[in-house]
Formats: sequence, structure tokens, C-alpha cells
Amino acid sequence: MIRYGYACVNATLTNRPKKLGGRVTTSRTARKASWYPHNLQLISDKALDNATDLLTYLKWNEEHGITLFRVGSELFPWHDHYELHDLPDYDKISQKLFECGEYAREHGHRLTTHPGPFHVLGSPRQDVVEKSIIGLERHSQMFDLMGYTPSFENKINIHVAGAYGDREATAKRWIKSWQRLSDACKSRLVLENDDKASMYSVRHLYELIHREIDIPITFDYWHHTFCTGDLSEREAFFMARETWEKHGITQCTHYSESRRNEKKSFLNEVCSKHGISWEEIDTWPTFAKFKKEFSKIKEQAHADYILDTPNTYDVDNLDIVVEAKAKELAILPVLEKQKELLIL
Repeated sequence: MIRYGYACVNATLTNRPKKLGGRVTTSRTARKASWYPHNLQLISDKALDNATDLLTYLKWNEEHGITLFRVGSELFPWHDHYELHDLPDYDKISQKLFECGEYAREHGHRLTTHPGPFHVLGSPRQDVVEKSIIGLERHSQMFDLMGYTPSFENKINIHVAGAYGDREATAKRWIKSWQRLSDACKSRLVLENDDKASMYSVRHLYELIHREIDIPITFDYWHHTFCTGDLSEREAFFMARETWEKHGITQCTHYSESRRNEKKSFLNEVCSKHGISWEEIDTWPTFAKFKKEFSKIKEQAHADYILDTPNTYDVDNLDIVVEAKAKELAILPVLEKQKELLIL
């Protein structure tokens, strides 16, 4: 089955009006100055509310046929500044997270996470490495609290996050830091290919890191267009797929589309509607403003929605996390099309 999911935030629930129950979110946080270091109760309250709303997310996903979801990294705010068990409501939070895990397992949901770009195991700075290790362990502990046995099924997805002008040396530092992680964290950690030519393609990850420690590789379709490693998309897809199959875990990929193309398409439609050519836009103040905003969008930026679906190369079991700004709203049309095909 080709399964589509989304990442971290449910736009429908986050923007839900008060008359329908109000906002639901798993990313409540607080300014550091408001709690650090003597008011852990404030952080504990936030974490408990986040864990409670995670279950609401999962139930909404189930109702809408979504069984692949990336849990946000802010469930425990400022999690690298304390031990989780020191939170005053640790028992209640643990109970709620276990309830989330039980619900996900009962309904066949796959939960993953994607720690932020500051988790840099290959950094030449030891303080950065130390903080990265703590952050990754906290994500692993979150899955422990949900009752999951360590597995790449619940992947903790990161990037190497820097080549520092020497891919090989950085990869060796990365592996050395990886060896310091707990066995549980190692059993969940996976690597994703980058969107810059100077960074790590699927081939670089495979040859420099996977061959050494057998770590799975998350293939990102959009990133591959910027950093191919001299591989076609098909070659990179199956190279990454091999790293999952040897562990008996369904391959997980990421898919997104160009925000620049999305905005340019919108601008072209506006111009066509008003009979204005692309060359004439700058003479129309309102449209010139749109063009200026469009020109500032980075080439790698993700679109709000997706207009297409990725080439899955005839595989029949694949998970695809859609990284679109519109979150679940971007994949609901895809799920509807899947239902229609099943009916036919």
C-alpha cells in the first residue's frame, strides 16, 4: 500500500474556532526566561497539554484515513534543559503518551519524528555534539514512553547537517558521535539526503555512513533534485529502499513540491486573467509586488500544496510523508483519489 502522511501540525485543529472546541496543538512552549531554571511546573503543564492533544490529532487522523504522522519535536518544550522524569507531572504525561501509543498501534498508525537542524552529530564543536546527543535521546525517550520497542518503524529522522568542506572527515565524526547514543536511539535514528550540492546525496550517505553502520536512508524526492550524487531519481530511490528492506521495515520517503513554481503558476494565472504578459508585470504596481515576493522565495522552499504525486516505481509498500505547508489539507485530495481508485 502507498501510504501518505503529513508532518507535525494539523492545520484544521490548530485553527479550530472556540465554538467548535478551540485550538488543538502539540507545540505549546514558553519563553526560557519565564521558567528557567526554577519553574518546571510551567513546562510540565505545557507537555501534558501537548501529549493530551496528540491523542486528539491521532483520532482526527483515524477519522480521515490518515495512518502516517510525524510527531512534532516540541512536545516536551526545552527538553534538553532537564531530565524528563523531573517534570512534576511526569507520571500523567507518561500515561497520556502511552495511551497515544496504544491508540496508534491499535489502529495501525506509524508515528515518526524529525528533530530540528541543530542536531549536528558531525560538528567539530564538542558542545554542539553534546547538545545534539541529549536532544536525540529525548526524542527516543518519547517513543519509549509511548510503549514502542526501538525500531526504525518509529524513525527519528535527521540530516548530517553540515559537511564543513570535507564530507569524508565529517562522516567519520558523525559515526563516532553516533556510537555514543543509546542502543534504543541508534535503533530509531535514520538519515535523510540534503538539498544542497555541497552536502550529502543518497549516494554519499550510503557509501560514507550506511556501509559502516547500516543506518537506513530516508529518500527525499525534492532534495534529490538539488543533490543527485550523479544518480537518477530511480537509482537514488532504490538505493535508499535497500537500506530499509534489509531491516524488514517499510521504506519511508519525503515528498514536496516547489513553492517558487507554485507561486509563479498563481502569478501566471493572475496575469492571464487580466491580459498582462510576464514582461509587463513590472509596470503594474500590484502585480509587480507579487513578482517581487515571488523572486525572494528560495528554490528549495516547500509549496503549500502538491499538484502531483511522486513516482513510486511500481513498489506496492511505501510510506510518503508530504512536507507541504498546508499540512493535512495537502494530502486529503490524494486520499480521496485513492478511495475512488479502490471503488473502481
